Amino acid sequence: MTDAPERRLEEIVRGSPSLMQVLTTVRDLDLPDWLIFSGAIYQRVLNHLTGRDPDYGIKDYDLGYFDASDTSYEAEDAVIRQVASAFEPPLREMVEVRNQARVHLWFEAKFGEPYAPLTRTADCLERFVSPLFAVGVRLEADNRLTVLAPFGLSDLFALRLTPNPRRRTNGFARTSASATARWPELTVINSSLA
Repeated sequence: MTDAPERRLEEIVRGSPSLMQVLTTVRDLDLPDWLIFSGAIYQRVLNHLTGRDPDYGIKDYDLGYFDASDTSYEAEDAVIRQVASAFEPPLREMVEVRNQARVHLWFEAKFGEPYAPLTRTADCLERFVSPLFAVGVRLEADNRLTVLAPFGLSDLFALRLTPNPRRRTNGFARTSASATARWPELTVINSSLA
């Protein structure tokens, strides 16, 4: 880790026992190109910055992996069951697994927006509603923490919620309202563009 925001993020992640348990357990499963991302990461930073409990607002742990060799639901379901069997409740019910190689097969039907195929798990971060949400981490075999944030971490540490500059989505207004209800310290910028 070379820059200060990444070091701060790593300290926050490593300071969350439940998140570290998820990262350690998933690392040991050795899924292809896996990441824990979205709320499991950014919410911990928001909680830290606003003086809340680290687990405040955490509803799930989004786990993405990438396996283009079999994009069937059945193959994904086998991985979902494998991951679930590695955890005890309540984490068993909280880790949500998705093969990022198959998201384009169902996304438009569910969200009403086109979604081109991805080439790796980290690509999904570039499509999130806001740069603030677009952060993922992976715990490596040598215990290093890999941080992926295609838009950087400045919005996250500034408590600034802006629309994704590369991909406008239908959900920014709804998502920003939900986030500011939980973290009123957030500043929403350019919400009328989404």
